[in-house]
Amino acid sequence: MKRMLFSIAMTGMALTAAAQQLQSPAEYQRRATEMFHRVWTLYRVPQHGLFSEYYPQQHKDSLTYMQDGNVQSKEVSYLWPLSGIVTASSIMMRLPGKKVVYKPYVDSSMAAMYQYRDAGRNPAGYQAYPVKFEKVDRYYDDNGLVAIDYAEAYENTRNPVYLSRAKEVFTFIMSGWTDVLGGGVTWLEGHADQKPACSNGMATLAALKLYQATKEPYYLQQGIRYYEWMNKHLRDSAGLYANDIKTATGIVNPTYYTYNSGSMLEAAVMLYGFTRQQQYLQDARQTAESAYHYFGKPQKDMRSEFCDLPWFATVLFRGYAALYEVDKKPQYLKAIIARVDHAWHNRDRYGLLNHNWADARDEAGKPKWLLDEACIAELYARMALLNLK
Repeated sequence: MKRMLFSIAMTGMALTAAAQQLQSPAEYQRRATEMFHRVWTLYRVPQHGLFSEYYPQQHKDSLTYMQDGNVQSKEVSYLWPLSGIVTASSIMMRLPGKKVVYKPYVDSSMAAMYQYRDAGRNPAGYQAYPVKFEKVDRYYDDNGLVAIDYAEAYENTRNPVYLSRAKEVFTFIMSGWTDVLGGGVTWLEGHADQKPACSNGMATLAALKLYQATKEPYYLQQGIRYYEWMNKHLRDSAGLYANDIKTATGIVNPTYYTYNSGSMLEAAVMLYGFTRQQQYLQDARQTAESAYHYFGKPQKDMRSEFCDLPWFATVLFRGYAALYEVDKKPQYLKAIIARVDHAWHNRDRYGLLNHNWADARDEAGKPKWLLDEACIAELYARMALLNLK
């Protein structure tokens, strides 16, 4: 649902996963560490305890992922790209022997995220830009990411404050649930034109992460409600998830992005783990296979070869990683690893990766987006933890 930041040209070039030579877990951990600290150092805005949208930051970059269309990048980043470094901090903390090392980064990134909390509107929720600067819209998909990050930070640190904040955010998400089209939430507060996969898929995961942390039946029930709504309205016959459904007409937008299927793939695996109902595992396997074939090849008017946007592909990778823990079949993961490793060897002068993983090295060192870069640290950390054979 979040829109592309750049106009996208087809690369027409394919990398073959079969030729991928996996690196050792130690090497993937080394890359994760290198990338995480590079992003933290380059993008950090210490006077605010926040991060910049781009590096180098020129404040000339046009952002097209907001409801109001094009806006210029500002003093610090919007909430969505910030979530990339927040998630990466939590994953780094899971690396062997690194819990103590990365806990301060988790706490610092959580403090940064808290600056987006808006309690002036009821219920409290997270707006797209830090409250101290201005009042802006509150997006339900952003808040799903915030709830997930808080729940995972709680799992890693056992800090009850993070669990309390996750619950608060989920209350905000549920305030957007309406009976139009049988349930679900819209993209952002106050706009009822569509109900997208991004908002409802992340709400599904947020509920399930909270159930995992609390074992409170309410969260499992809500996770199942969102899951069933998504399957009824946005899942196609192949098991992929369309972008959105228009509330006035019930017309589905048949555009597909990796992250919409990725979030629901992870949700299906989680539901299987909680309930042992085979239908959830069947759903997961169908979505995984269909996504592998659909997103693994060039697509018209969108990014090719798993990379419609690096963070989108990372969300799909999370789903594949969850399924791997059940099936132990690495082919899907290897396909994405091949693309990331190719991009790793084409980093620019600052050590940053291309927005399009298939591109040649950027010799000019043009500005790179925070979300594109932070997710690379997450991907490599997840690769290290998986220890694929």
